[in-house]
Amino acid sequence: MPTPTPAARPDPRRNIPRMDELLQLPEVEAERQRLAEHTIRAIVQRTVAQARRGDLPINDIPTEIAQRLGQKRVHSLRPVINATGVIIHTNLGRAPLPGAAVEALHDAASYTDVEMDLDSGKRSKSRGAGATAALLAACPGAEDALVVNNGASALLLATAALAPGKDVIISRGELIEIGAGFRLPELIESTATRLKEVGATNRTHLADYERALGENTGAILKVHPSNFRIEGFTSAVGVDELHRLAAQHHTRLIVDLGSGLLNHDPALPEEPDIQAQLRAGADIVIASGDKLLGGPQAGILLGTKEAIAAVKKHPLARAVRIDKLRLNALEAAISTPSNAVQDALHLARETHRARTEAIAEAVGARVVPHDGRVGGGGAPEYPLSGFAVSLPEHFAEALRHHEPPVVARVHQGSCLVDIRCVPAEQDAMVIAAIKAVG
Repeated sequence: MPTPTPAARPDPRRNIPRMDELLQLPEVEAERQRLAEHTIRAIVQRTVAQARRGDLPINDIPTEIAQRLGQKRVHSLRPVINATGVIIHTNLGRAPLPGAAVEALHDAASYTDVEMDLDSGKRSKSRGAGATAALLAACPGAEDALVVNNGASALLLATAALAPGKDVIISRGELIEIGAGFRLPELIESTATRLKEVGATNRTHLADYERALGENTGAILKVHPSNFRIEGFTSAVGVDELHRLAAQHHTRLIVDLGSGLLNHDPALPEEPDIQAQLRAGADIVIASGDKLLGGPQAGILLGTKEAIAAVKKHPLARAVRIDKLRLNALEAAISTPSNAVQDALHLARETHRARTEAIAEAVGARVVPHDGRVGGGGAPEYPLSGFAVSLPEHFAEALRHHEPPVVARVHQGSCLVDIRCVPAEQDAMVIAAIKAVG
């Protein structure tokens, strides 16, 4: 007689519950108040797929789904503690907003009167009037202002509006590249505007600008090299000289300051400020809202009524318009007495030392001298003398994986923890993090 064939063992994956059954679990139903349906389905599908591969016991599916749903965050950005000593840290989102600006974001998240005249009940033509008024109060040298999406869009708009289809004269030493490989010349020339380069990389003279002026000149552009320094055999032409030349030839002068310093600050003696450029005769000064100004991302244009009016009327103004959230936050950031940038920039040396020594003593480490930086395209390479806690290099990675993450600086084989940008109330969190990973 033939040997009987053993019966095939049933595939246990046939016992995996159906999707509709899993989606009706009480644990899943509870999360529908917090998570969107497509998010829930994606988590359930990934869990079932893991079970089908044999990587998850079938009986554990409901528990695993509940755990994954409970851990799911509805946003991905996480707060971190900036212990690098770099104040405006682009990779960490520049700098924290002041409390007043955070409150302004919250208020603007609802229905607002952003374009509504509540007295008449009609549409208002003064979108951003509050932010404009705050800017003009802070910069009395400006006659008018406009706020757009960011600094790059402000420059694009200014050159397109003031020199449509014409030449913009710029020094070769100011043809800079900003973050992520974007270059200002390419940005400007993406419209019909053409750049006319003058001078050399290290030296440009007034005569260079004068020779380049002609019937097709739309504007002179001066760009502050806020993310690099050229030293040695150098020369550049000041805004006041360029203003006189532009006025003689009936052309406009645009100054892209970038860093957004409102007034001269003794802590940054070489950093030009917006007020000084306006006094020197610039038609428009451009700055970012999220650098030394300490506000949200924004592109700020300040200048004469005539120049700002031309910018406001250009079609690009609509394309680069800023949203109501950042308009409100910018107004608050300008109107509040201080912010995280100013606090870190003017941190008293003895306070810096005392806080650093207290952390070092608590974790059994030593204190070393450490120069912080402004960062974010402001006061390039200018040292901010201070102190740091020195730890073994491997602490840096472990601190980044702590909760909350602590981002320190790795330098010459050491992990340096600089509390310049850390609020004093978070010192205990830094100590706890170092102890936890040590």
